[in-house]
This record gives sequence, structure tokens and C-alpha cells, in this order.
Amino acid sequence: MLKSLATPDVKSRVRIVSLLAVIFLIISCGLFAASAQAQQSNQQIRPRRVGSDAQQKPDGKAQGSQTETPAGEEVDDGDVVRVETQLVSVPAVVTDRTGRPLVNLRAENFVLYEDGHPQQISNFATTEAPFEVVLLLDTSGSTRDELGLIRSAARAFIDALRPGDRVSIVAFNSSEDGGLATVDVRSKLTSDRDALQKALEDIGSSNGTPYYDALTKIAGDIFGAPPRDEVRGRRAVVALTDGVDSASNADFAEASARLQRSGVACYFIQVNTEDFVEDRLLQDCQTFGTIRLSEAQLERYRRIFVPKADAANFDDFCRMGPFERMDISRKLYDLARREMSEMARTSGGKTFAANDLRDARTAFSQVAAEIGTQYSLGYYPTNKSHDGRFRSIKVEIRGTTQQTQVRAREGYFAPKS
Repeated sequence: MLKSLATPDVKSRVRIVSLLAVIFLIISCGLFAASAQAQQSNQQIRPRRVGSDAQQKPDGKAQGSQTETPAGEEVDDGDVVRVETQLVSVPAVVTDRTGRPLVNLRAENFVLYEDGHPQQISNFATTEAPFEVVLLLDTSGSTRDELGLIRSAARAFIDALRPGDRVSIVAFNSSEDGGLATVDVRSKLTSDRDALQKALEDIGSSNGTPYYDALTKIAGDIFGAPPRDEVRGRRAVVALTDGVDSASNADFAEASARLQRSGVACYFIQVNTEDFVEDRLLQDCQTFGTIRLSEAQLERYRRIFVPKADAANFDDFCRMGPFERMDISRKLYDLARREMSEMARTSGGKTFAANDLRDARTAFSQVAAEIGTQYSLGYYPTNKSHDGRFRSIKVEIRGTTQQTQVRAREGYFAPKS
């Protein structure tokens, strides 16, 4: 019988080799797992597209993520996702060839272009969606004797709105030191009709018309925050005014630009107060109720109409002769009518003429009916350049056999870096 060759020393060496083999195997497995994990991690941090997989609901709203983002933005995991392109809201009213509103259209009936390039509609609100309205009431010297008519007309307008619509009331108020009027926000946006009624009862007359200041305050303080989802794109300013500013620090360009950025539709009930104002302009400046222009608005008049004139001649309205004041007034009335028409047209709103405050009630009912037929479209522009340039908007209707007319927001200024 042969003797075994496995001596104690040989057995020890075999055990050591086996142990080393096991350790090597464990280390190899660990390295392989780490390599696989790193490879998976590298795959996970590759850029992904935000919003490119979003599907479109029948009502025009994107489904999937609740955070709306424009398609095509690439971000890395771990990075903060910043949407540099803001949603552009486009109010639109569609009528047939007789002027009758069409109120049963769907998102697929609308085609939207920016600078001639088709855009994907990301948000769509029908005529049934709630609205937010700021009611701006001019209670300056030209209307102070008829505050009752203003309150009555405004009350009828609010009653014509739907229960879910929210309203804010803004008016003018004389300053405590007897100086020119200031903007007075009588009520924040609310659907509480009792609170709105109380706000209307509390409005008073004012010494001057800070009209442009009011529009900039509305854009910044009331419509400055993003709207709720259910009212996105359904915001409007409804102003009862003659449009002649006498007391603002702001001007038309600033007010118009701020409202354009807010995507607010502007409706103006143009009250004709020209005869009343001319009568007051012919009176001596010391007479109670005499209408005068602030230094800022006098300088604005000079820049527009007589830019080469000496500014020193336009620093005190009361030093001017009555007929010079009348000439200034007439030019400012013509300018105000042009400005209101331009702001209404470019925003997708409309102007309504009222010969006097008795006609204002009818005009208010027309505005309420107009608001009730407005659609709201929203899109993220494919042009993401922050160049501050104006971009035109065009809305067309398809999929209907009727001849249609569309009145919509005409454009906006892109943000500037």
C-alpha cells in the first residue's frame, strides 16, 4: 500500500493557497460590483429632456408632471431645473361673420403662431373658466359730481359676472395734505359680493387723475404674482375713465409694458368729459375744482408735442394762459383715446365709448358679456432668446365650417437678459 504524500507542511501550504484564492475572489467580485455601479451612475447623469414626453389632454392641458416646463430643455440630475422660458398667455375672442361669439370651441380648433412660427398650445381655458378682473374707476374732478352713477354702473357690472369670478376695485383718492390724488386699492381680488359692495360705497372723489400710476400698480401689486391654474390667462383690467392723466409719475410706455408682461386683457369704457374739463380749465387756478396737470405730465406733454420748447415754460400749469391750457387739454384727450385703443387692441381687449356716465351702465354690460366669451391660450415660446424684442402673435381657427373672426393679443416683448 502506498504511503500518503500529504505531509503536515504540505497541508498548511494548501490551506494558505485556498484562503488566498477565496480572498482574491471576494475582492474581484467587489471590484466588479463597484464598476457596475459606477457605470450605472454614469448612465444616470446623462442629460435628459424635460417635458418632451408630456402628453396632451383633450382640453389642451399637458398631463404627466404637474410642473409645466417647455419641451427640449436639457438638465442634469441633481441640478436645479430652471425654466427660462415663461408661459405666454393669449386671451382670444372668436366670433362668426355676424359678430356672434362662438363659445363651444376646443383646443384643437386653435392654431397659434409667434413671428410666423407655429407654437404648441400648453394651456387652454374655455369660456366657462373663472375670471379675475380689476375694476378701475376714475373718480377725479371730471366725474366727482356723479359718483352715484359710477357706483350704480359698477355694481351692475359686478352682478353680471359669474359667482366664481373675482374682482378687485381700484379708484383715486385725494391725498391727506390736499395735494394731487393717489391710487387707492379699495378691494383685493375677491368673489365676496358684500365686500365689493362695501368697497364701492367707500369710494370718493379725487383731485387729479393718476391713471398711469394706477395701471402700473395693478400690473405689479394685483397681477404681479402668477395666477391660479384655473384662471391662468383669464385676467382683465376694466377701466372707466377719460384716459387723460394729470398726476402720475409713470407714463403710458411704462404702464403699457407692465400690463403686456402680465398678459392682461384691457377693456376701456371711454367717458367723454372733454366739455366739463375745458370749462374748468378756463377758470382761475385758485378756484375750487380747477383742473391742473402735474409737473411730470406737463413735461411728458412737452416731450411729445413740443420737444424743442424750453422746459422752463412747462413747469407750472397755472402760469399758462387759459387758451394755452385748453390747447394742451384737447391734444391730451386725442392722445388718451389713441393710447386706450392701442392698449386694448394689443392686449386682446376692446374699447367702448360712453357719451356720459349714464351710458356707462350699458357699456359695462357689454364688457361683462365680452369677458364671458373669452378663451385663454398659453404657450412656451420656441424662441428662448432674451433679446427684449417684440414678438408678434397670430391666432387662427380650424376645424369649423363657419367663417370666423379672431381678436387676440397681438404680441409681447421678450424678456431681456
